[in-house]
Parts: sequence; C-alpha cells; structure tokens
Amino acid sequence: MACGSRTFADVFAATAPDAGVVGFVLASLQNQTRPVLWVQDHLSVAEAGGPYLPAVSLSGGILRVRLNRPTDVLQAMEDGLGCSALGGVIGEIWGEPPALSFTATKRLALRSEHNAIPCWLVRRGGTANLSAARNRWRVASLPSTPNVYDAKAPGDPRWRVELFRSRSAQPGTWIVSHDRASDRLHFSAVSGDGAVAASHGAVGERAPG
Repeated sequence: MACGSRTFADVFAATAPDAGVVGFVLASLQNQTRPVLWVQDHLSVAEAGGPYLPAVSLSGGILRVRLNRPTDVLQAMEDGLGCSALGGVIGEIWGEPPALSFTATKRLALRSEHNAIPCWLVRRGGTANLSAARNRWRVASLPSTPNVYDAKAPGDPRWRVELFRSRSAQPGTWIVSHDRASDRLHFSAVSGDGAVAASHGAVGERAPG
C-alpha cells in the first residue's frame, strides 16, 4: 500500500489536536530530497502548533509559512505547486472556512498532477465534505511499537489509518508503523472486528512521495 503519490490528498485528524496526522504525512514524504513547503493558517497554529522540526529527517528541510486567512493558505499552496524546486506542499486549515470550496481543491489537484508534486491538505476540526482530493484519509495516533533497546522508551510511531475514498486504490483501514531505521511504512490490514488481520501481516512500502 503506497500512501504517497504525486497528486493531491487530504487527511483528517481523528481529533482536532491529534499530532499523529502530522507524523503520518511527514513519514509519507521521507524520501524527499527537495524542500517541502508547509503552510498553516492562524487557527491551526494556535490550536495544534506546528511540526517539531528537530525530529524531522527530510533531507531537503521544511519551509514553514504562517498566514492569517485560509484563502491565503490555499493561494500559497497553489503557488508552491508551481515551483519545481519543491519536493512537496503541505497545507493546514482549521474548520470549515468558505474559501475551502470544491473549486479550490480542484485547482490544487490539477496543479499537483500537472507538476508531479505531492500535495497534502491537513484538516483539523473539519468534515469530509465535497473535495477533489484524489485520496482521502483519516488518521488517529496509536501507542508506539515496543522499543527493543529500552522498554521505557518509545519505539517507532504507529497510527490507525483509514483511506475512505480514493481514485486509484481500494479503500480500507490499516495499522501503520514507520520503521525509522529503514525509512519504510508498514501497513497491517484491520479485520472487520477491528483486530489486525493476521493473514495479511505487515507489508513494507516506502511512500514514493
């Protein structure tokens, strides 16, 4: 299961302040060698903060931009998707602003695909209304995997991830972990009763960005 692609996706936090959505998006872009543009509106910064940059291993780094209005975030994302020097564009918008229309998401999708630059829109406190996003995700944080070297220390991060709509993949729900040593995402399918399906096991897939 490849969660990254050179197109436009939106991702919803299971709860508005859940930082796991940020970790999942960053892990999906780990192989980027060019800078990633990260744009947040004022409410997203005030309510959820920003990415913890010292823990980010993107070799190209992150260019952070904070803007007051969602409409400015959308414009900055669209402008960024026109820059071939960037390896990805991430936007964060809080709630349900009028500027976040289907037309606005369509423009992001077309620009992302035309220039082959992955684009993620992080939604906090929003609902999955009409969107042109090619892949749509819900992400919730889970306890980390056990640390084999120190039982009291956290291991690799894990999330419960649902792909609830996609134009290129089969929707489903997975337990996903990020093996930081190999820089791979591992997807384990979840069965109908919510347990991890043992028959599927874990499949490593490095997100192509």
